[in-house]
Amino acid sequence: MIGYVCKYTPVEIIEAFGEEPVRLDSGCKSQERAEALIHSNMCSFMKGVLENIIENNIQEVVLTSCCDSIRRLYDVLKDKVKFIYILDLPRKKDPFAIDLFYNEITKFIDAYKVFKNKSFTKENLLKILKDKSFKKKEEPSGSIAIFGARLKDDVIEKIKNSCTVNIINFTCTREERIFNIEAKDNLLKSYAESLLNLTPCMRMAEDRSKLIKKEFKGIIYNTIKFCDFYSYEYAELKNKVDIPLLKIETDYTDSNSGQILTRVDAFFESAGIKKIEKQEARKGYFAGIDSGSTSTNAVIIDQNKNIISYSIIPTGPKALESAFKAFEIALNNAGLKEKDITSIVATGYGRVSIPFADRIVTEITCHGKGAFFIDNTVRTVIDIGGQDSKVIRLDDSGNVIDFVMNDKCSAGTGRFLEVMARTLGISIEEMAKVHKEAKENITITSMCTVFAESEVISLIAQNKDQRDIIHALNKAVASKAVSLVDRIGRKGKYMMTGGVAKNQGVVYAIESRLGEKLIIPFEPQIIGALGAALISLEGKCDLLEK
Repeated sequence: MIGYVCKYTPVEIIEAFGEEPVRLDSGCKSQERAEALIHSNMCSFMKGVLENIIENNIQEVVLTSCCDSIRRLYDVLKDKVKFIYILDLPRKKDPFAIDLFYNEITKFIDAYKVFKNKSFTKENLLKILKDKSFKKKEEPSGSIAIFGARLKDDVIEKIKNSCTVNIINFTCTREERIFNIEAKDNLLKSYAESLLNLTPCMRMAEDRSKLIKKEFKGIIYNTIKFCDFYSYEYAELKNKVDIPLLKIETDYTDSNSGQILTRVDAFFESAGIKKIEKQEARKGYFAGIDSGSTSTNAVIIDQNKNIISYSIIPTGPKALESAFKAFEIALNNAGLKEKDITSIVATGYGRVSIPFADRIVTEITCHGKGAFFIDNTVRTVIDIGGQDSKVIRLDDSGNVIDFVMNDKCSAGTGRFLEVMARTLGISIEEMAKVHKEAKENITITSMCTVFAESEVISLIAQNKDQRDIIHALNKAVASKAVSLVDRIGRKGKYMMTGGVAKNQGVVYAIESRLGEKLIIPFEPQIIGALGAALISLEGKCDLLEK
């Protein structure tokens, strides 16, 4: 078995040797062992590949010089595996580049011959190429294209199963290998040319925007944590294309697949291509359950969209138990039984863990739905919850047309404020009362919860006024929220939802930065659950089916 990473790897050559090439995926639980060998801020994909090699004791690896991180991977592995080879990959596909890559492939063959003590025949290669060759399929119109860095196979499969249109994978390792097997006079050179003619990766000096077709219904663009290259291409595409474009970020651990799929589902919902079962609107009572990271909220409405009852409880260690309890409290408050509820929609990070829900919808769509129901003049929703922040843009009909999220980090969230309140030795309720009384204009320089806590401890040691420190923290949270607003562009009116909307200091700080008053619902924590209940009542979500 020989591991490889790049799609330009001559895997058919390896097969012609009678060996098994295995594509090295990057999706371990953690990258602890890899980080013991390299800096923690190195490319997360490369770290994941290294973790895979260590975990599975892979002793033969072939790489390509696609980036500095892979070159660094070669440096780390050259003394740790039995066989390691790196091919110098050209940046173009002109005749000179083909000659260069042909020479690289022949040198690899010679090196592998010596290592394996095996012969290589072009007849074996030709047979393999004939078996693999196929005609390029036409790409159906109305498809969603996935660009950028490689996504794990299971994530691609989940994306395909979540929407009603075709998914085309243009990521750096697209499983499409088309070969010119007619040119037998120099088979290896023809093979080298065929490899370079694969869908160009970002390393190639090709105009990748030519791959973007106006028939695409949208684009999902995957970037890599600690890699700037994909972000540059994303920024360029964003200025060039006029179709829906979603940016996600992968760190190649199992920890962020939930956030990625939340964004993807919300993207599909706003594009009208989310796969759901159609239902007709019915009479009765309808429930929405928002299973969040900090609190679980339930709302029950009647067929006339009147809020009959609601509940808010801490999520605790078991999301399902909290969902049952929140629903039970809402039923008791309404004087209803479970059998009286016609249908239930679940939302929030724990939505997939609620078996008694009839449907699941992302919190992006539900917050937009709930906010627009409360006030149909709202065009931007700022939701700051326990563990993440999001800003949602609505059109004149209340449909979600854009959104940004701050996940994978508690900076600027309710958890951030809870940690700071504990450090200051006050309750979160006390912290929420203070807003304008600051005398000294202190600035918290770091939004990282850990580093900001250290700053607060230092300020306490300097005997700074507690109100000034709180004011500085509120400004920090506001700065983070407004930076998300600016990523999609400012457009009022603004509504703030989530538990942090109860913090007067943060509300005041955001209003000061926006220069506009925020609409605060009567109970900002239930807006997601309210939106879910409204979707449940409608039987079908206008945001999902067009």
